[in-house]
Amino acid sequence: MRKLLVIGIGAGNPEHMTVQAINGLNRADVLFIPDKGAKKNDLAELRRQICDRFVIDPNSRRVEFDVPVRAEPAPSYRSTVDDWHEAIAAIYEGLIRGELPEDGCGAFLIWGDPSLYDSALRILERVRLRGNVAFELEVIPGITAIQALAASHKMALNRIGDAILITTGRRLAEEGLPENAGSTIVMLDGKCAFNTLADKDVSVHWGAYLGTPDEIIISGRIGDVSDEIVSTREEARRKKGWIMDTYLLRKPGEPEE
Repeated sequence: MRKLLVIGIGAGNPEHMTVQAINGLNRADVLFIPDKGAKKNDLAELRRQICDRFVIDPNSRRVEFDVPVRAEPAPSYRSTVDDWHEAIAAIYEGLIRGELPEDGCGAFLIWGDPSLYDSALRILERVRLRGNVAFELEVIPGITAIQALAASHKMALNRIGDAILITTGRRLAEEGLPENAGSTIVMLDGKCAFNTLADKDVSVHWGAYLGTPDEIIISGRIGDVSDEIVSTREEARRKKGWIMDTYLLRKPGEPEE
């Protein structure tokens, strides 16, 4: 039966690669590398560099494939994502059937970790449920942008006895910070949703292109640094054509016993 490895490759630094991930790359007959277009060619290039650096199997093949662009949410965010995932599932199925023999092993290289705000596992489950191709699945974890953010800011993610919330920019803008939120990690935020918070004493620890030579980090009170983050983010996105960023929010004071 075909074997698929879903390998977390870290947040941008090739040295985030674990021994398990490197061994996984070298077990695969085919390495699948997504291409999200010219504006995000850096992401595909990093995957190529990781393969160049760590893959020693001379028989290993690389297969690059185009990833369709997700439509703007209409009629709803969930239905738009569902249609997008269905289109990618068709591509995955074609790759698995067309590039892997019955006893072959293929690997998908996943930014960060496959379990955190990445849909490869859900999409592969769609492929399985279609029933047109059978495969075994193995997941290899990777360092997430959240861990890279904490390392770059030289901070612990949690305060003693306090909770951590992981959410999205869309939900932060709609719901605000929960009362019991100790440290809140915000991902997938294209609109700087921290600016919607009324409490400008909340601290923000922001980072973009984490782990890469282009890394940028800013921290401070929202009231003091929000404009700097917005302008820095926009300038960086304009120069590179894309941006990947995340941030941690923390209310002032220590958690109550």
